[in-house]
Amino acid sequence: MTRWLTIFFLAMTALPVRAGGAPMATGAEQEWHAVGRIDFADRSFCTGSLISARFVLTAAHCLFDLDTHRRHAPADITFKAGWSEGSAFAIRAARAVHVHPGFSMADPARAGRLAMDLALVELDRPVPDATIPPLPVSSSGPQAGAALGVVSYAHDRSETPLLQESCDVVARQGGVLITTCAADFGASGAPILDLSGPEPRIVSVVSAKAVFQGRKVSVGTAVGEALDALMALAGAGGAPAGEAAPGRLPVLSDTRFMTERAGHQTP
Repeated sequence: MTRWLTIFFLAMTALPVRAGGAPMATGAEQEWHAVGRIDFADRSFCTGSLISARFVLTAAHCLFDLDTHRRHAPADITFKAGWSEGSAFAIRAARAVHVHPGFSMADPARAGRLAMDLALVELDRPVPDATIPPLPVSSSGPQAGAALGVVSYAHDRSETPLLQESCDVVARQGGVLITTCAADFGASGAPILDLSGPEPRIVSVVSAKAVFQGRKVSVGTAVGEALDALMALAGAGGAPAGEAAPGRLPVLSDTRFMTERAGHQTP
């Protein structure tokens, strides 16, 4: 049976931003300082995560203007780690950006583009681990039934990150994961985390929100080999290894993607 997936890309491209929405759980706040807001010349923002002292992981499409498909200049990019209600635990400018070599904004194969929707923002100065420990990355992907969570900003809570602790993978195709994790405009690049082990590990990055079989879902680009290639391109070495191979999950073997442009949303 053909399964229908309607994709809405989530780069947030209009200001002013406004506060709102549910705040991050107080007890978990310390754990998520590595997640922050990536601002693009005060015109747009996405979510990103420190995965080392120098590199922030996000979605590749965030690094492009949705109208011109031109890449944002590093001089226009600022990362605000742990940004909440007007303050951050660290603020850094970008020194360079590194987009996965397999990603293209002009790629008509939307499913293939989603599988490579990863980018690294290289910071102008490192954020010491003692200040903000980076989030570890799992190269193996989530096991079937794993408890997932996502930490993200969005257009209606641009000043406050939200932690959703109960979501799971409903299907996968290649390097694309369909999850029940919440997503909205501005959440692109947010880390999808496996919360099953002793410490949270990034298993995917939010690329889009979608409707799958009549259900609101998020579409995530799996890390792993794709991130290894990106880290090598950036001269940062390989990504941290995961502990276990993923369990069996439903496969989107006959998915048809219906893309609907969702950029330039005004909060």
